[in-house]
Amino acid sequence: MQEGYLVRDYRPGDWAAVEALWVATGMGGAYRGDTAEVVRKTLAGGARLLVMERRDTGEVVGTAWLTHDNRRSYLHHFGILPAYQGRKLANDLMAATLKAAREMGFQCKLEVHRENVAAVTLYKKNGFAYLGDYDVYIIRDI
Repeated sequence: MQEGYLVRDYRPGDWAAVEALWVATGMGGAYRGDTAEVVRKTLAGGARLLVMERRDTGEVVGTAWLTHDNRRSYLHHFGILPAYQGRKLANDLMAATLKAAREMGFQCKLEVHRENVAAVTLYKKNGFAYLGDYDVYIIRDI
């Protein structure tokens, strides 16, 4: 872990900072169904939301949200605040995320935009392989 940062489990008081990070990175927000209540429900069901923060200020600079369906874990909202990108913090967050995924005991799956070369490179470097052969569809307002 880089000096000056730590990765820990989410606490409800983190919500405003987490949501702001998700909006700033384009990963999510209430418009995508990402709310404090949804986070609370997933955590109650055994999910993990990891928060990377600066030790000196407590500023939330990264997140990784692992949910599961009792067969696979799903990595959502893995990202670093734009002002902190390029500092290799994602490597430390990924190491903590994979440790948490191993503790959950499931395969780990994620979705990433093809154009997000930095993320694809990070994921491949950490053992993720392209699944391919299908497209992803969703109904948000069911």
